[in-house]
Amino acid sequence: MCGMPQQPPIRSTPTRPSRPDASMSLITNVMDHSLDDGYAEAAARKKAAGEGGLPKTLRARLGLAVGLVLAALVVTVGAAQARVAAPTVAKERQELIDRIDRETAAADKLERDVDKLRGDVSERQRQALRESGGNTRADLVGILAGATEVHGRGVKLVVDDAKEAATGGGGNPRETSGFSDTGRVRDRDMQRVVNGLWQSGAEAVSVNGQRLTALSAIRAAGDAILVDNRPLVPPYTVLAVGDGQRLSTRFQDSPDGLYLHALQDNYGIRTSISVESDLRLPAAPSVIVRTAQPSTEKGTS
Repeated sequence: MCGMPQQPPIRSTPTRPSRPDASMSLITNVMDHSLDDGYAEAAARKKAAGEGGLPKTLRARLGLAVGLVLAALVVTVGAAQARVAAPTVAKERQELIDRIDRETAAADKLERDVDKLRGDVSERQRQALRESGGNTRADLVGILAGATEVHGRGVKLVVDDAKEAATGGGGNPRETSGFSDTGRVRDRDMQRVVNGLWQSGAEAVSVNGQRLTALSAIRAAGDAILVDNRPLVPPYTVLAVGDGQRLSTRFQDSPDGLYLHALQDNYGIRTSISVESDLRLPAAPSVIVRTAQPSTEKGTS
C-alpha cells in the first residue's frame, strides 16, 4: 500500500517592523535642532577656512577703514550743512513775513485814504445838489439820487437760498441762459425784486446795507451777487422806504412779486416780507452827478 506524499510544512514569514514616517522625522528634527545650530556650523566652517571675520590683509583693512571714514564724513557734513542752513531758512521766512505785514499795512492805509477821498467827494456832490436850487428841491433830488440818508416807513424783504441749495447739478435745477442752479438766489432774481419794488412805489432801496441809485448795477461774478461791484452774501435783506402796507400789497401782486412766490413754491427759495414803521437807509458811498442841457441845433427835415 502506497502512502500519500507528505507536503512540506508551511512556514510563516515573520513580519518586518514598519519604518517611521519621513515627514514626522523631519518635523522632529526641526523641533529638536533650531536654525541657530546650522548658522553656528556655517560660521565655524568659514572660520576654519579663513573666510569669515575681519579682513586679514592690510589692504583690505585700509579699504574698510577708508570706507568707514568716508561714511562718517558724509554724515558729519550733512548734519553741519543742515545746522548752518537752518538759521538762513528761518531768517528768509521771517523776512517774507515782515514784507507781507508791511504790504498789508500799506494796502490798508491806501484803502482808508480811498474811503476818505470817496467821502469827501460824496460830501461835495451833496453840497452841489443843495446849491442847485432850493432846500426842498435839493432834499428831493438827494433822496432820489441816493446822496442823502433816508428813514421812514417801508417794507423789509428777506430773500435766502433754499436749505438744500448746493453748487452744481442735482435737485430741480432752473435752466436758463446756459446755466442751472439748485435753489440759489441769482443776480437776475434780485434784479426783478428791486425793479418790482421801484415799480410798486419805493422811494429808496438798499440791499444788505448797500444803497441803490439810478445807476446801480446788480450782476453776478461766479456764484456771488455784486451790487455796485461789492459782493453780497445771503440772506439778502432788501429795505424799501415808501407807503408801507400799500407798497407791500402792490409788490406781492406785481409780476415780480409773483415771480418771487413761484421761486419759493417750486425751488425752495426762502422769502419773508414785513411792513416796518421806521427804516433807515444809508447814503450811497459814491454818487455820480450828471447834467443835461437842451440842444440848440435845429433838426433837419
